[in-house]
Amino acid sequence: MKISEISSVLEAEIITGGQNSDLEIYSACGADLMSDVMAFVKENVVLLTGLINPQVVRTAEMMDIKVIVFVRGKTPTQEIIDLANEKGITILTTKYSMFIASGKLYEAGITGRGGCC
Repeated sequence: MKISEISSVLEAEIITGGQNSDLEIYSACGADLMSDVMAFVKENVVLLTGLINPQVVRTAEMMDIKVIVFVRGKTPTQEIIDLANEKGITILTTKYSMFIASGKLYEAGITGRGGCC
């Protein structure tokens, strides 16, 4: 599923990385503990999290995650946005909880297979 489709499914706003909207994503990971992300993430994953701090972007970069969705209406700070832009990571925000966002992605064809959590 393309990032543009993920944005549509989650009624999400694309904050950074609009140029990556054609990137294919195959699985999802929902976690607020970055240690869980580091332990389980595979390739082509979208990370759903409610944790708003620069460590999320740093973890995503280290794990080669290209898309972060902040759930529960969380809005990233300018520092996070700047870091994501620098690292080429797309950030989206959605009003949905992690549970609902995960369910909507699953229903649309994204699985946890190969992802985490």
